Amino acid sequence: MYDKYQSPLSERYASREMQYIFSPDKKFKTWRRLWIALAETEKELGLPITQDQIDELKAHAEDINYEVAKEREKLVRHDVMSHVFAYGQQCPGAKGIIHLGATSCYVGDNTDLIIMTEALRLVRKKLVNVMAKLAEFAENYKDQPTLAFTHFQPAQPTTVGKRATLWLQELCLDLEDLDHVLGSMKLLGSKGTTGTQASFLELFEGDHEKCRRADRMIAEKMGFSECYPVSGQTYSRKVDTRVVSVLAGIAQSAHKFSNDIRLLQHLKEVEEPFEKSQIGSSAMAYKRNPMRSERIASLANYVMSDVMNPMLVASTQWFERTLDDSANKRLSIPEGFLAVDGILDLYLNVVDGLVVYPKVIEKHFMAELPFMATENIMMDAVKAGGDRQELHERIRRLSMEAGRNVKEKGLENNLMELIAADSAFGLSMEELSECMEPSRYVGRAPRQVEEFLEEVVNPILEANQDVLGMKAEIHV
Repeated sequence: MYDKYQSPLSERYASREMQYIFSPDKKFKTWRRLWIALAETEKELGLPITQDQIDELKAHAEDINYEVAKEREKLVRHDVMSHVFAYGQQCPGAKGIIHLGATSCYVGDNTDLIIMTEALRLVRKKLVNVMAKLAEFAENYKDQPTLAFTHFQPAQPTTVGKRATLWLQELCLDLEDLDHVLGSMKLLGSKGTTGTQASFLELFEGDHEKCRRADRMIAEKMGFSECYPVSGQTYSRKVDTRVVSVLAGIAQSAHKFSNDIRLLQHLKEVEEPFEKSQIGSSAMAYKRNPMRSERIASLANYVMSDVMNPMLVASTQWFERTLDDSANKRLSIPEGFLAVDGILDLYLNVVDGLVVYPKVIEKHFMAELPFMATENIMMDAVKAGGDRQELHERIRRLSMEAGRNVKEKGLENNLMELIAADSAFGLSMEELSECMEPSRYVGRAPRQVEEFLEEVVNPILEANQDVLGMKAEIHV
């Protein structure tokens, strides 16, 4: 166990459920399901295949004799034919009709498409659960005023909940992309060695319609509505690019969220969950590093860079088939999914345990609010008879003085006291305090949260009630 490389994606990050989808057992059992679907279809279309042969294949669909296949592959150096041989050993009566008319890509490519589709469904389930938790967080903090930042400089205030809707909206866009790709997934079907279905046309004695029906029937048996209408030996590798692009989109959104949480944790306004016995630093025992958010960012970088792999593969395929896609696909597709699976588990875990510190948020807010309140103060002074241009210049000078007190002397922001002491404004500290109510400066943020949740997010969550309620388990 400790004397060979093991992928951290399986050891540390990805769930067992996603790992099984890309496991050898899942792959080879799907091969057998495809061989059964092919045999059933050929029997139904008139080939001399018996029900006893079908039943024999079904009886051994799950109990794969792996050792036989492994030993055979050492001899013939061909994984598909090794498993055809092993299946035939268990099903002597059906041995002669296993893989009839098919090429290796019949099981290889169709299985890849089935597995990617199933993996996309798991990603979708986790994505929707993250969205539900973010929606709950946004609702809970829709009224909590906080400094907004542009260029990481204090800007016009927003609310904690409104900021969460920005994270949430990006996931809504990801869900749209995911649903589009998921809804467009098809099988390769039974296309033959160069995509012409020549072997099947021979089997069906020149009956083109039976060749077309075979594709549709196999797709239906495997849970798909249709097959790609044309292909070479393989399905277009552009499909892999579309799939991994969706994963990269989710990674982008998660990375943005993790960046914001890391910055907020630096400000001590919001923190990711920190367990009772967790160690933040080997040297500095007091530290609470945003390790989970950092891990999201790290995995997201990997997924975003991974999208180049299927692009390169798809762009360099020669004519009807080359095999230089094989090793790349074995790495880039499963690992892209395993990494996104880990990202979404972390995302869900972090959102579910976010800790908000309203007092710190308020302290930071109030330190900057006097500057942001100056326009309202100036308008109130004008209403009381002041000259707008004169007041603008006075408030500019007082703001500069207060800024120097904060930056150069390390003092509290005393702009309100300076304004109250200036008779040109004619405003008391009590009157100025009324201008300092935080909720006056967040605009429509609370209502925007309500409207976004009601009009956009809640319909999505209501349509997906059956998959909600997940709890993320993280390994490290």
